[in-house]
Formats: sequence, C-alpha cells, structure tokens
Amino acid sequence: MKSPLHRLIIILIITLVAVFIAAPSNLFPRPPIDIQLGQFSFKRNLELALGLDLAGGSHLVFEADMNGIDVQDQEVALEAARSTIERRVNLFGVSEAQVQTAKVGNSKRLVVELPGVKDTQGAVSLIGQTARLDFRELKDVPEATIAATLETTESTGFTGADFKRARPSFDPNTGKPVISFETKPEGAQKFGEITTRLVDKPLVIFLDDIPISAPVVQTPITGGSGVITGQFTTEETRYLSNLLNSGSLPVPIKLIEQRTVEASLGAASVKASITAGLVGLGMVVLFMTVYYGRLGLLAVVGLLIYGSLTIALYKLMPVVLTLPGVAGFILSVGMAVDANILIFERMKEELRVGKDWGNSMELGFGRAWDSIRDANIATLLTVFILLNPLNLSFLHTSGPVRGFALTLGLGILISLFTGIFVTRTLMRVFAKQ
Repeated sequence: MKSPLHRLIIILIITLVAVFIAAPSNLFPRPPIDIQLGQFSFKRNLELALGLDLAGGSHLVFEADMNGIDVQDQEVALEAARSTIERRVNLFGVSEAQVQTAKVGNSKRLVVELPGVKDTQGAVSLIGQTARLDFRELKDVPEATIAATLETTESTGFTGADFKRARPSFDPNTGKPVISFETKPEGAQKFGEITTRLVDKPLVIFLDDIPISAPVVQTPITGGSGVITGQFTTEETRYLSNLLNSGSLPVPIKLIEQRTVEASLGAASVKASITAGLVGLGMVVLFMTVYYGRLGLLAVVGLLIYGSLTIALYKLMPVVLTLPGVAGFILSVGMAVDANILIFERMKEELRVGKDWGNSMELGFGRAWDSIRDANIATLLTVFILLNPLNLSFLHTSGPVRGFALTLGLGILISLFTGIFVTRTLMRVFAKQ
C-alpha cells in the first residue's frame, strides 16, 4: 500500500494536469491537444463547448422530397433520414445537437440545431450530401481520366453500401492524402473479383455521379480493404470519410431555411446564472471553513481539485454545457461537500467515545462510506434513466435533460474520488492531531 506522501504526490500531479487543461485560454494560452499514434487520433482545442442556450449556433431546416415513396413508407423514410443526419452531425464534431422531424401541411421537414457552429455552409454541405459512392469500369475507352462520364462507364456493382469503414490516411510512398477503407464481409469477395478482372485497368470512382478518382488497379485486392487515391487535400479526405461512414440519405433533402442564432438565454441571463453559481459556491466554502475549521479548509481544497478535474474532463470528452448541464454540475458540488460532512460527523462520534485522532479518522471514513455509497448509487440510477444511453423510446430523449444527467453523473463519480481518496490523503498528511 502506498504511503500518504506517495498518494499526495499522485494527487498533485493529477491536479496540475487538470488545472493546465481547465484553465481559461485567455488567462493561460496553450496549444490544442493533437495526438496521432498510427490509426489513433485525439484532437481537442481545450475550450468549453457551450449549447445553443449559452453560446448560440446554427438553425437549419431541410425539406424531404417524398416523391416516389409510398405514403405508408414516408414516416419510416423520414425517421431514417433523421437518424442518418444525426450520425453526420456527430461526425461533424457537434454534441447535444437537436435533430427533429416536423410536418407543415403536406411538407415533411427535418430541423437541425447545431450548438456553437457558426459555419452554416460547412454544416449544410455535410448534412445535405447524398453520398452515393459507385465504382465503375470504362466501356471501350483506352484511357481513364477524371473527366469520365456516366456514358463512358458502367457500374461494377460495388458501391458505398459495401463499405464497413473509411478513414483519412496518407500514401506511405508519396505522402499524399488518401482514403483507406474496409469492406463488409459480403463486399470483400465482390471487390476481390472486380479488382482481379481489372488488373492494369482503371477503376473510376464516382461520388453522386461525379467522378472523383480514377486509380489503376495494380494487383487484386482480396483482403477486404483498399485505398481511394486522387488529388485530395487532408480536409477533403476527412470530409469524404465522414460521408462514407454516415451512409446515404434514404430521401433527397433540400435546404429551405438557415440562420445563425444567438444564445437563447441572452448574455445577461448567462451572466446572472454564473454569478449565482459562484455565490452558492462561496457560501459552501464559508460554511465548511467556519463550522469545521481546518478540516473544512481541507475539504475546500478537495472541492477545488474536484472542480478542476470536472472542467478538465468536460473539455476532454467533450461535454456540451447547457444551462441544465451547469445545474447538474452545481448540484454535484453540493453532493461532494455532503460526503465530507458525513465523514466529519462520523469522526466526531468516534472522538466523543474517547478514541484517538488517527483511529477516529479512519473509522469515520469507513463508516461514512456505506451511507455515501448507497446515496450515490441511488442518484446514479436516476442519472442512468435521465441519460437514457440505450435510446429507449419510453424514456426521455431531450438533449438538455441528457446534458443535466451527464454532468451530474460525472460529478458524482469524480466527487467519490475526491471525497474518499483526495480528502482522506490530505487529512492523513496535514490534519494529524
């Protein structure tokens, strides 16, 4: 078992890292995190992501073209389009976006709200793209060019529906951006047969009937993976990979409304909410310090470490903060202090019966743990229901409600760490009697 001093060093290192990540960029400028290890990529700009109510964003309305779709199938097609757009929104890097269906007369629409996204054109381009990928071979034409047309090619039967996954990559020989892909099991055999037949011949790749690449097949590709080459930029490979991964839209859609919206609460309301939170936090700090003395001061230090860890985690995940999410964070702060109060009161009980300080502290933590554990498990069950990670239809699916549940749940888990591990270590090192 590590000594309290070793634990304190671990806590100090964790705290310094958390403060580095959590600190506002205007007070502590630092570069974003950009880690690339093989196929693993992790990028974060270390800024808090705010929801529509706190930071505004983009509001887009698309109309679905239901011509050619049977009336009884239109609801299913609209819901499928909503699911596809939701996947594309996630690939765009937006959390807690609202994607809803709506009916206006005979018109069926999809309403998309993207918190924090001011680039409406980029969002529209990604969301509205139909992304029909088709691999074609040339018909009696000696050379392939990127100007190949539908009339000079015929489909091989291998399409984007045969893809399992696509990702941006780089050609190891030339260093140029390419798109690496893996096929579904049933598509691997099909692609192997096509590339075996077309060795030393071009395979023209069309995206929505527009040729984007015409690589020559060098060898048969039978392993279920391949590469799409072309005159791509890094951004284009990322964009095309996102399209291929999100799937094709089941119905055509067209944009009929777009606008950038301001924070729905207004700057004054946001400022008032932050002020209220800081006042509440100050009152908690004052109460703990006055009532529990040096133990209260140690609890406050643990609370500051809790806050740094929580905000750092919000930035790393990232969590999109809405006002309900802020409420969940503030509520979890109160619950973190509540755990310390239970521990301190248990310690007092042990001291009253004549036990020494060291035994009273250890017994206080041990006996308070049962109450802390049971209370937090009950709250976490409620968090699970509100978060609804399984997307059960009979439970709530509102973004703000889920945001509240997410911040509350994370706060509870971190408070258990700071209350049991951090505060206990601080008391063992600094509160010896």
